[in-house]
Amino acid sequence: MAEENNIAVENNAPVFQIQRMYLKDLSLEQPNAPQILLQQTQPQVDINLALSAEPVADGVFEVCVTGTVTTTVGDKTLFLIEAKQAGIFEIRNVPQEQVEGILGIVCPQMIYPYLRAIVSDVCTRAGFPPVLLSEVNFQAMFEAQQAQREAAESPTLN
Repeated sequence: MAEENNIAVENNAPVFQIQRMYLKDLSLEQPNAPQILLQQTQPQVDINLALSAEPVADGVFEVCVTGTVTTTVGDKTLFLIEAKQAGIFEIRNVPQEQVEGILGIVCPQMIYPYLRAIVSDVCTRAGFPPVLLSEVNFQAMFEAQQAQREAAESPTLN
């Protein structure tokens, strides 16, 4: 037992680890089937991504990347997929300004490949060609959000 006490982990050492990755929510809708499936018109595909990060315990955060794929033919929906892939991350002893970057860049980069695979798989299982979500530069996205926040917080000069 004395040896166990000699192997002490520093209490203030930075910690970043994945606790769990999971599919939080998944929805597929084909509101105009089967009639719309008979149309030969090329569909319009609209893809939206959203990020969220919430503390769930001291030093533990849930990060979610939500992808919404809406495919329409004319003014009718062919199919709509919404998938929310999440991860639980432990982040301790890291400066707050770095925590924001980890939650806004590093964690979504780890989660996103799972989301891409799920969306592609659901499209295929629904009877459609797979929708392949393009790569995302989460750093550029994070920096743009930071710039927007700073612009909104800074006083305007008249």
